[in-house]
Amino acid sequence: MKAFLYELFLQFRLDIRSKALLLTCYVVPLFFFALMGGIFTAVDPGARLTLIPSMSVFIVSMGALIGLPPQLSEVYGGEVKKMYRAGGIPLYSGAITRFLSAFLHLSIVCLIVCAVAPAAFGAALPENLPRYFGVLALFLAASLAVGCVFGVFCKSPSKLAMYAQLVFLPSIMLSGIMFPASMLPDFLQYAGLLFPAAVAFRAMTDFRAWHVLALACVFLACGGLTFFRLKKFSGE
Repeated sequence: MKAFLYELFLQFRLDIRSKALLLTCYVVPLFFFALMGGIFTAVDPGARLTLIPSMSVFIVSMGALIGLPPQLSEVYGGEVKKMYRAGGIPLYSGAITRFLSAFLHLSIVCLIVCAVAPAAFGAALPENLPRYFGVLALFLAASLAVGCVFGVFCKSPSKLAMYAQLVFLPSIMLSGIMFPASMLPDFLQYAGLLFPAAVAFRAMTDFRAWHVLALACVFLACGGLTFFRLKKFSGE
């Protein structure tokens, strides 16, 4: 356990120094928050009620789908995997530490938004904070699990970027954070529910029990796919 915690601590520090992760988990999300927070609230004063959930959905989607997969692809698609084997380190250790490190980094950014948005843009805090943060944690886990699937299955950086964008862009456009999902045709509203971002945004703004079940199913399904892929790597 001590070795694992040390590896997690080391990974957390390495991620802070990573320019790619710094951009996808901190710089771009916080810049988007600073820019779009003012625009949303100026165009529609009612956006103050959903600004914090909207920004949180963007932050998590950006970090989990764009930031995490390249890290895992680098580990399991290159020479790092051989170093794990040579050192007798379980292959799943790399995925778990990067998953947890990304979880911590994105949680920090979401907390920054939650703390700053009321003062900066007059945003309303979620009515039920424990439930909000519970949904956010589950959304983080589900989104990072999706990112893990991309990272362990795709070895080509160019294909990985394309696949990640194919999920990231619909996640943002169909989730309801840019404009109300009710403005979309019915089939696009239903299509949006295939993405964790749309389900999470609905859970944060109009909670229903099935939202939690849907996010949990995504996490378990993608976690299972990642586990079996890593198990296959171990047998190669």
